[in-house]
Amino acid sequence: MNEKVKSGSRNVAIVGPYLSGKTTLLESLLFVTGAISRKGSVKDSNTVGDSAAESRDRHFSVEVSAASTEYNDIRFTFIDCPGSVEFAQETYNALIGVDAAIVVCEPIRERVLTLAPLFKFLDDWEIPHLVFVNKMDRANIHVLETLHALKAVSSRPLVAHQYPIMNGEQLIGFIDMVSEQAYKYHPGAPADPIPFPENLKEEEHTARAEMLEALANFDDHLLEELLEDIEPPQEEILKDLKMELGADLVVPVFFGVAEQDYGVRPLLEALLREAPEPETTAERRLKNIKGDTALAQVLKTFYTPQGGKLSLVRVWRGKLTDGIVLNGIRTGGIYRLMGQQQQFVNEVSAGEIVALSRLEGIKTGDTISTEQAVMELPKAVELEPVYALAITPEKRNDEVKLSGAITKLLEEDSSLAWEQHGDTHEVILWGQGEIHLQVTLDRLRRKYNLPMTTHLPQVPYKETIRKTVASVHGRYKHQSGGHGQFGDVFLEIKPLPRGTGFNFNETIVGGVVPKQYIPGVEMGVREFLTHGPLGFPIVDLAVTLTNGSYHNVDSSEQAFKQAARLAMQTGIPQAEPTLLEPILRVEVTTPSEFTSKVLQLLSGRRGQILGYEGRNDWQGWDNVSAYLPQAEMQNFIVELRSLTLGVGSFHWEYDHLQEVPEKLAERVIHSNGNGGNGNGK
Repeated sequence: MNEKVKSGSRNVAIVGPYLSGKTTLLESLLFVTGAISRKGSVKDSNTVGDSAAESRDRHFSVEVSAASTEYNDIRFTFIDCPGSVEFAQETYNALIGVDAAIVVCEPIRERVLTLAPLFKFLDDWEIPHLVFVNKMDRANIHVLETLHALKAVSSRPLVAHQYPIMNGEQLIGFIDMVSEQAYKYHPGAPADPIPFPENLKEEEHTARAEMLEALANFDDHLLEELLEDIEPPQEEILKDLKMELGADLVVPVFFGVAEQDYGVRPLLEALLREAPEPETTAERRLKNIKGDTALAQVLKTFYTPQGGKLSLVRVWRGKLTDGIVLNGIRTGGIYRLMGQQQQFVNEVSAGEIVALSRLEGIKTGDTISTEQAVMELPKAVELEPVYALAITPEKRNDEVKLSGAITKLLEEDSSLAWEQHGDTHEVILWGQGEIHLQVTLDRLRRKYNLPMTTHLPQVPYKETIRKTVASVHGRYKHQSGGHGQFGDVFLEIKPLPRGTGFNFNETIVGGVVPKQYIPGVEMGVREFLTHGPLGFPIVDLAVTLTNGSYHNVDSSEQAFKQAARLAMQTGIPQAEPTLLEPILRVEVTTPSEFTSKVLQLLSGRRGQILGYEGRNDWQGWDNVSAYLPQAEMQNFIVELRSLTLGVGSFHWEYDHLQEVPEKLAERVIHSNGNGGNGNGK
């Protein structure tokens, strides 16, 4: 199709905490720019952003959604990102491909802290960003208090681009801090100029002085003007805003009510004037942007029910044409997205974000190019899984289909993981939280017709022994006509230090047990160790074959294997078997104000606190180290997030095995009475 050539483009992510109004802001931006004729609402499940069935069921975003529109001859592609911390991977993957981000938040002091991890990611990647304080009709703090709270969680200076005009709790207009012109909002129409409100003069001047001082930190000429009380021209202020925003040196702040379109047009104008062009972003991100070879990066992978695989990509260099071969794969169509709607295009240039079909074998984060060998572009770090469920297909025949379906889900969402546990033999699905896994299970059912049953994963307990049994006898004798079976062994069983594993030795002299039968003895011992008298695998012990006897005709390796099992069956109960549980080393990250609560949480779950210290490069945050039993981990992330406004996180790794306290061990063994693993909870 023929398209009118646009003079430029901007790629902008809309990010922020859960329920801050990001999808509503996207709807307003599309309405104001004429991309849609009627606004939908999250409540009615008819917005462009929350087009996935799983989002509409829950009335919040669970994956990124792209929408393209045009404004003043510039093509804008907005990426609406999930706000829930459980879907943060989606947000991080998308952010690495945009030119700027709008951080949407509410004017509620208690929730400002939830922005800290997002600000940190944006600053680490040097992604220019603006703040849009939404829902100003529900503000519970003064404007200057809002700014102060935001500054406390940002490493970059925040500068008020606007000053809101309130009438009680209602937002009725704003003062542009560059021109100092006041405007009054009108529903469904642009704001009109009005006289400057005298009652706001002092507050506005204070906020404006702070803005100019922040900009002057990066502009010596502006600093000289301020020192000499010279009013800088508007053009100079706008130029500084563009330069400092583009270099991620300052963060302009806007105020509005997206539901009523208040503040949306000024925000658009700022993006038009001050957000960096795609070429600027490419120069900052790439070592070499020159050349004709196409270079792009996958920001998101979708598997659509009808259209197959779609890859949302940022084109960093060159052009993409219909049918182009990237990484040796011929692509399908090129599409601009409007939620789930697709618009086919023949060709796109560097700087655009579009969807490509049929990029089989290509994952989110991958670099794709027409070159044979290309250096991989940096990708967002993959979040570690922190919550697990054991899953089983409702229909046994579906077990074969499960692996292929999960592989596709992992292409869509790299923060998922799965394993078949070696001890419990369960298929375990790992993710970022309970809702994250429920969304994944919904997709398995909807997209792949794979309904699942779930339960908490079993804890892989082990057994060991406390005392040595010097000599235990096992004899296997079986006569059934013809050759019989005969094996006779004496074993020594003794405990080993924790973490040693299993050792088998023999001290046979005089050939009382022929060498060809000794492997059978070891095999019998090992088979017994897979399921001890308490119901779990036995570890950290040594078994030595010390004596025995054989029959010239009836002995065999199989007979000695059975004799060894009988000896172990007699000897292990005499060696005082005891239950062991896996202990994890956990590193918890939390704002310092919640550290004491985190320490209580860990102690209350039988944790052993190892210490805590300030987190590197995170002012006001701590790292807490502890040992924590795996049996206490299942809902740990749920409680941790509840205590820390959703921003607490942790890293874990297996460390060692430890004896289970006696009363708890009794409960675990009792719950394991049928011989399968219990979780001990």
